[in-house]
Parts: sequence; structure tokens; C-alpha cells
Amino acid sequence: MTEKYKLLSGISSPKELRNLNEAECTALAEEIRSFLVETVTETGGHLASNLGVVELSIALHRVFDTPCDRIVWDVGHQSYIHKILTGRADRFDTLRQPGGLSGFTKRTESEYDIFGAGHSSTSVSAALGIAEAERIKGRKAWTVAVLGDGAFTGGMIHEALNNCGNSDNLRLIIVINENEMSISKNIGAFAKALLRLRTAGTYFRTKKATKSILAHVPIIGKPLTRGLTSLKKHMKDRLYGSNYFEDMGRYYLGPVDGGNLAQLETVLEEAKQYPGATVVHVKTVKGKGYLPAEQNPGAYHSVSPAGKPSRHGFSSAFGDALCEEAEKDGTICAVTAAMESGTALEAFHKLYPERFFDVGIAEDHAVTFAAGLAADGMKPVCAIYSTFLQRAYDSIVHDAVLQRLPIVLCIDRAGLNSGDGATHHGIFDVSFLSSFPETEIFTPATYAAVRASLRAALASGAVAAVRYPSGDENPDVVREFYPDGFEKLTGVRFSRTGNGKEPSPVVCIVCHGRMAAAAIKAADILKEKGITAALALCELIKPYSVPAGLIVNGLPDSVRTLVFIEEEIRAGGFGMNLSDAVSREPGGDAFECISIGTDETFAVPDAGEDVFYAAGVSAGIIADRIDALLHKNKNKSEESK
Repeated sequence: MTEKYKLLSGISSPKELRNLNEAECTALAEEIRSFLVETVTETGGHLASNLGVVELSIALHRVFDTPCDRIVWDVGHQSYIHKILTGRADRFDTLRQPGGLSGFTKRTESEYDIFGAGHSSTSVSAALGIAEAERIKGRKAWTVAVLGDGAFTGGMIHEALNNCGNSDNLRLIIVINENEMSISKNIGAFAKALLRLRTAGTYFRTKKATKSILAHVPIIGKPLTRGLTSLKKHMKDRLYGSNYFEDMGRYYLGPVDGGNLAQLETVLEEAKQYPGATVVHVKTVKGKGYLPAEQNPGAYHSVSPAGKPSRHGFSSAFGDALCEEAEKDGTICAVTAAMESGTALEAFHKLYPERFFDVGIAEDHAVTFAAGLAADGMKPVCAIYSTFLQRAYDSIVHDAVLQRLPIVLCIDRAGLNSGDGATHHGIFDVSFLSSFPETEIFTPATYAAVRASLRAALASGAVAAVRYPSGDENPDVVREFYPDGFEKLTGVRFSRTGNGKEPSPVVCIVCHGRMAAAAIKAADILKEKGITAALALCELIKPYSVPAGLIVNGLPDSVRTLVFIEEEIRAGGFGMNLSDAVSREPGGDAFECISIGTDETFAVPDAGEDVFYAAGVSAGIIADRIDALLHKNKNKSEESK
């Protein structure tokens, strides 16, 4: 690294950064961009957003005395440069790897990460809390919230802004990074001239000197200052529109060119002169310095370890299936929360633009909006990542389930997430959806099952969820459970239930979704130990009475132990609910049921581990637990004799 990145190799903390001159900082920014492209295309991660905030990140750590001053990053996916500048560059080859650097800010990773993130629109609330705590303690540290303009589509930002107050003792600066959509009006040459004027150091020095001089004029000084300030605001509002932040009583500076380090430092220093909460508006270019990302920043928002835009097989299968259904039914609508690409809805948007709705980063609104569509006879399909669906819990309960409004929740990225980590694990939706009355949960494990599940969910007339993981279908699962191809959903698919040529199974591993692959591997391991295990793949898990009845009546008499496996949280999840449903079936009390799932952990793997091992649901762990259980039962039986 020393030879290729001469300046970057000398930065182990922001202290060294503050000793660089302007030319060196400019050269450092180019080194950082090269370093980002080189490393992130190897490890995978968020590329375009980080390339756009290189100068901003440098300016923040030069102007503010971090870690004494605190920087709170919204989402955290644009904090890579922040990590590089705070002594973590030499660990970047571990980014998003087990035991390595997180792809987001993480409190346990560094003292510079004051607040962890992973979901959007939380930064201002968190920063306000930190700033108020600093005020109460009587400390003079600054707190800076850095958020993208996309975060403004999340209502929590506006709730926090409304709560900022006007305390002169509050040392809070809110940096808005605008890289896609416009926040304030831009009216051509005048706006550009105003931008140059307002971001020049002489502007602020003249402004400050004028106020000081006028304030000392006897009798008329202060009224004259107020009058001139009011006149200036009136003229500015007339020329290029009223400002949302100033109308809320917040001080506002900008917009400033986010690629101009000198301008950024000037404006950030000026922001420190204002009492209370101050907004600094920065305009950046997403993907700056890397042509593919500049030309298509959406595609390069997140890249795979191969350095290419990420592709997701199950998402694509869903997107294709939805287009097919929408062609036949003009009442089908698609709703997404700022994830058109991530949930593979681009084709739907292009084909049926009048039936496509991107509501921004507002999952709770997305669900209630969908309920409104359903209330007037439409068939809304909400495509939302599992981890983000947690934000819509109340809307699902009160606005959809309680009113019996038929919406379809297509839950993407269901299950454990090996790259983005704990903030993006989709492990809670089964548990909370299972508690809702009159709902259905489909858990397809193949592309064909995704299509069939979507059709069934649309026809259900109830709140229905279709949940599927990231990545591609597993060919072993297709061969094991669909050897003759897919015809229709049957509720439960059985395999290895006995054919007279091998010993009869004594245990059945019951799974759903992606865990079908782990079930197959676990059964193979058990076979090597002389234990024959049957397999049951649930295509639908709720109503739980459906798979329960099929399992009780579909297994050979030799099976008296059921082991339910899931990658989701065990408490209140698939295994617990299905074992209870089995016990209610005639003859179901003859089965011993145990459930294996993610239990009392957020499943953060150490170096050398995979996320399934960390969660305690890898094939090897499952096989060992079944083996131990059967040996324990055998010993008990022999002792009773």
C-alpha cells in the first residue's frame, strides 16, 4: 500500500489528515477513490455512494475534532471513507467478511463510530440525542449528522427536524448530501452565481463584519440588522423560493459543491458560528471518479465481490412472475419503498408505469398505501426487504390485517445475510407475521415455487406473504424435492420417506425456503452415521394447520421425531408454531418435536465462520444435534427396560 498510495499510507487517524495542505488533500482524494475501487470490487459492497462523499468525508474530519466531536452517518453505507480516515484502511480487505469490517458504522468497531446504522433516516434523531446529552453535560463537542437526500423520504427525519428546537446551546450540524434529487430550486445562472458567492470565504467574513458594525450603531443598529436580514430573506425567497429548513427555524447554508474541498471546509467552519441546529446542504456526484458508477450509479450502489452490479435470482423470478400476472389482471399494482432495482421491479415499472408506485424510504406508508389501494378493489403487491418490513409492523396489523384488506407482501432477502450483516438479517418476519390472525405465509424454495406462491397469494383474499432469500435457487433442492418438475403447490413436499431398499427413517427434518439445502446436507451426514432421516419441505407454513396435517398423515409410522429447522429467530417462529399445530392434529401427540433456529443471537460470524454456523443452523450443527437427541432417546429407552 505504501508505494501505490503514498499519502493514504500515512493516514492512521484524522490527526495526520489535518496536517495536509490543500494540494495534498486533493491528491489524497484521488488515492482514496482508487483504493475504494480496488478493494470494494474485490470484497463487494456499496461503491457509488462512497465515491461521491470522498471530499466531504475529508472535510468533516479536518474541520471537526473527531472523535471528541461526533459524526453520525445515516444508513452507514456511505461511511467507507470515514473508516479509511480513522485507521481502518489496512483492514479493508476484510470488509463485509466474517470477523472483518462491517459494511456500516458499528459502535464496537471503533470509537469514531458513535452510532451504528444499517437502516435509513435515523441519523438526525440519534445526533439530536447525542447533542442534547452533550449540552446537559456542559461539554462543547459538536455533533454532525450526515444524511443523503434519499433519507428525506423517511418520515423520521422530519420528526427529528421538528424536534430540534432552537436552543443556542445545542451544537448540532446536519449535513445533507444531495446526490440524486433536488431539495432546493435551481434557477440557472442566478443560482450558480449565488452558490459561488455564498461558498466564498469573503462572503462570510463580509457578512460577519457587517453585522458586527451595524450592531454597534447606537439606537438604530440592532433594528437595522434585523431589517436587512429580513429584507435579504424576502428577496432570496422571491428569487428562488422559500427554504424548507429556514421556514422551520433552522439555520441553512448552501448548496455547496461537494467535490470542492475548500468550499466544504469554509462552509463547515461557518456552520460552527451559528447557534442551535444548522443545516449544511452539499451537492455531490454519486460514483464520482469511476466512470461505470457515474454513468449508472443505481446499478453500482452495491456491487458483488466480482466488482459487477449485484444480481439476485429469486428477486428476478418474483419480478418476472409479477409481470406475467399483471398482464392478465389490470388491478395488480406494485409498491416498493425506494428499492425498485433491489426488488427487481424495473420491468414492471417499464411495462405498467401507471400501476407502479415507489413511495421512497417509507415502509410503513407503503403498507398503509397498499391497504388503501386494496380498499378500492386493487390488488397491491408490496415488495420490501425483510429487514425493512420490521418498520411497517403497526401498519400491517392495523391497516391491513385488522381490516381484512388483501395485500401481498413479497418479502425479499428473507433469512440470514452474509454480506451486509446483522442489520440486514431477515430473521424476524416469520415470528411477527405468525402472530397475525387470518394471514398466509408462503415459503418457496425454487423459482417455480415463487411463481406459484405469488399466484396463490394474489388469489387468497387475505393478507399474504411470499418470502424468499437473496441469490439463486439451489439445484440440489430442485432435484431432491421436484425430481419430476414442478406442477403445483402441494403445501409440503416429502423426500426420503422410504422405498423398501433402505432402512426406514426414524426422524424427519422439516424445513422451509433456503434451509432445504441444509436439510439435505444434514440428512447426508446422518446417513454416514447410520441414521436415516426423511425430509419435509414446507411450501406454505401459515395457516400452520395445513402443513401440520400433511406432515402427521404423510410420514411413515417409523418416524416419531420431528426436527424443525429454520434460519429465522426461533422464538415464536416456524418450529414453535408448527410443533404446536402438530400436537393439535389427531395422532400428532405421538411425535417428539424439537426446533432448531437462530436463538438469542444476531448471528455475527467470527473470522473463518459462515453466518449459518454463527446462527447455530449449519448442516453440521443440525446433524450433530439430531444425532445427540436420538442417542439420548435410545439410552433412555434401554434404561427403562
